[in-house]
Formats: sequence, C-alpha cells, structure tokens
Amino acid sequence: MGLNSESAALLRQLVAEGDDLPDTLILGKALLLTAIWRSKLLANTLVVHGTRVRSGPFTGMDYVVKSAEGALLPRLQGIYERELHPDLVRFAGEGLEAIVDIGCAEGYYAVGLARMMPDVTVYAHDIDPVARRRCGLLAKANEVTDRVIIGEVFEGADFERFRGRRTLVFLDAEGIENELLDPDLYPALRDMSVIVETHPMARPGVTERLIARFEASHHVVRLDPRLNVAEVDPLLAGASHLDMMLAAWEWRAGPTPWLVMRPHGWTGPA
Repeated sequence: MGLNSESAALLRQLVAEGDDLPDTLILGKALLLTAIWRSKLLANTLVVHGTRVRSGPFTGMDYVVKSAEGALLPRLQGIYERELHPDLVRFAGEGLEAIVDIGCAEGYYAVGLARMMPDVTVYAHDIDPVARRRCGLLAKANEVTDRVIIGEVFEGADFERFRGRRTLVFLDAEGIENELLDPDLYPALRDMSVIVETHPMARPGVTERLIARFEASHHVVRLDPRLNVAEVDPLLAGASHLDMMLAAWEWRAGPTPWLVMRPHGWTGPA
C-alpha cells in the first residue's frame, strides 16, 4: 500500500470509529494525520534528488529514506533541531574524546557527530534492536564504523566508564533523562558536558529538575525549538506557505526544550 492509500485508509478509519468522540478531537487527529502525510510527500520530493543532508553541521552525510522516528524532511534539509547547531560546532572545537549518544535511533546524531569530529569515538546506545541495526548501516554508509560503537541499554553506572575522558553526553530518550541525569547518584556527570532534550509532557517538571541538579557544577543554557521557514531547502522554496511550514515542522506534539550544560571552566580543548 502506497503512502496516499495508507494515509487515506487511516483517515477513513478515524472517521468510522469516531462516532463517540468530540468533533474537536476528530478534527485534531485528522489534521495531524494529514499533516504527517503531506510532510512525507514533501520528503519524497527531496529523496528523488538524493539522500545526503543538504546543509548544517552534518552537510554531506549519506542519510536514509525513512527515519526510525520523527520527521525525515527537516533532517534531509539539515535544519533539524537547528537551535543546537551553534553548540555542535562549538563542541567540535573543544577537544572531545568521547560522545555518549543515548537514544541514538537510526544514528542521525551518532553518525553525524562522528563525521563532524574525526578524532572522537561515539558510543551509540538504543534499547531497540531495529534502531541499532539501522545505526550500524548508517555508520557503514558513511565509513565511520570504527568510531561508532553501538550498544544496548545504557545504565547510570555506565557514566563511570568515561571518567577522566573529555566527554559529551547527548541524550534524547523520551523521558529517561529524569532518571539518568543525576550527578548525586552518578558523580562522573559533574565533569561531562551534556546536551539533553527534555520531555516535560512525559515527566512533568523534568526541565526544572535537571537545571537544579546541574546548576552548581555546570553552565546551563535552555534552548526552545522554533519554527523557521526561511531555512527551507531551495527545492521547496516555491511551495505554498503551508508546505513551507510543514517542511520545517519536526512533528512535535508539545514543548521539548533542550538543555546544553558545560562544566564550569570547560571552555576549550583540553
């Protein structure tokens, strides 16, 4: 079944099963479903011209035709989570020795950062075996298999393995940040930099809790995602305003603020 047929079938099912649902809920679900359909169609427009990332810090990375989760289109354009780009570039010049990517999915960041920082080893972890396999394939396609070490569950005690190494923790794992990022339980974190996407919808108050846990040992910056259609790929620049908005849309259902946290005094290469 093709994308159009599959999406239309889901919409018909929604309408057929929605007799007992409020109209506003049905309309909201229908809007989300059709927006995702349109986003995937626009992504297919870019895939025809190749799967390499077109801009941003991961420019040139050979990517995929289907992401493990979330929106493919902004990733292909290189504008995905653009609020992090300045910090990623800065970290590339700070003498990192290791990156721990927790919740690596198919490897957008694990492989992208390995390409961006050729002297760094990336330890990519995901509980999903399909995600780990895809991450391995992406690392192979980009010739970084020797520096992307793929693992399964990452436990808090595992931070100790990186003590004494100049390490960046990159964490996007749908709420597990609340349990993992606790420097009182895992003191090695006090000497590590951290980029974490927080999920207050899954863990109410988690953003503020993490700030409180790290503010004594780290310089903490909060970054909130913003939609910027000015960075849409030239191939889509002539599209309707709605399509341009969808081209930059990252499929977020609610706020997911990032925290970028550097240990005090960590300002340059070791």
